[in-house]
Amino acid sequence: MQRAILLVDHGSRLEAANLLLERIADALRRRDGGATVEIAHMELAPPTLSEALERCLAAGAREVVVVPYFLGPGRHTSRDIPRLVDETRALHPELRVHLAEPLGFDERLVELVADRAAAAGAGAADDGE
Repeated sequence: MQRAILLVDHGSRLEAANLLLERIADALRRRDGGATVEIAHMELAPPTLSEALERCLAAGAREVVVVPYFLGPGRHTSRDIPRLVDETRALHPELRVHLAEPLGFDERLVELVADRAAAAGAGAADDGE
């Protein structure tokens, strides 16, 4: 059964912000040997979640894992995304759609935050402090 991953974020009016999700998708494709990985934005930019699910189907996917690219629970992760997933299940009963949890707490994120804070602190002397 061909499986796809669908990354979903909030979306932005800033193209650079939207391109970040595409960079993550490209990295996942390389990591998984060209796997089907699509992106969607909940607001402000295309593609929508429904459009991206249709792309997964068109690529031959019969199973899709929807991964909310959000740090924590909120309106989109607790209400909007599950509703859209349920609507897709009703429209395409042949498609198995699974919903992952948002990124949430993970020690790897703690390390990343610590690294970013250290990197910003390293330049503090250059900021006139």
